[in-house]
Amino acid sequence: MNQEKILSYVDHTLLSPSATWEEIKAICDDGIKYKTASVCIPPCYVKEAKEYAGDKLQICTVIGFPNGANTAEVKAFEAKNAIQNGADEIDMVINIGNLKDGRFDDILNEIKLIKFACKDKILKVIIETCLLTEEEKIRMCEIVSLAGADFIKTSTGFSTGGATFEDIALFAKHVDKKVKIKAAGGIKTMDDAEKFISLGAERLGTSRIVKLVKEAPVEEGTY
Repeated sequence: MNQEKILSYVDHTLLSPSATWEEIKAICDDGIKYKTASVCIPPCYVKEAKEYAGDKLQICTVIGFPNGANTAEVKAFEAKNAIQNGADEIDMVINIGNLKDGRFDDILNEIKLIKFACKDKILKVIIETCLLTEEEKIRMCEIVSLAGADFIKTSTGFSTGGATFEDIALFAKHVDKKVKIKAAGGIKTMDDAEKFISLGAERLGTSRIVKLVKEAPVEEGTY
């Protein structure tokens, strides 16, 4: 798989709490130049980023991030506000405590509420795989499928671990065919990226792939 193709799967990400507007502009410039799927940025920068990038770039943001412990109503408001500000895609974090407590209907209803707020915009559901058992991961594949979300996503990148090949393979086995998969957190190399894609990931949340391309550009068709 060539470099350009891999970049087309990337949600070029900057979610550091210390991120400045100049840094956000820089990743927008990179997203446009390298034709990434989107840039994933903090909600406070969505309006400026959309005004800056216009139709040249998809703007993704996060809600209930990174812990997922906001109420469903707050998350729905965050999603609606982000879309009003120009967000094209929303990455939400589930209430992990609810999952641990077996409150599956609460999680299902929360995702449905946020999907309703998103209307026709893409909704990705972050389940934070590093904190879950295999049984909980499978249950979340079922819940995300039932809720009508567009993607299931592995990780915030702010917890104890990121995406693994095993988790992407597990998702591919258990998620509904209408639900896509996003691997995020710890994707460090082009080989990693291609492996995740081969296992079924249709998006990659990473800050490193564009950096690799910038530091060591290669000819099209190779990496």
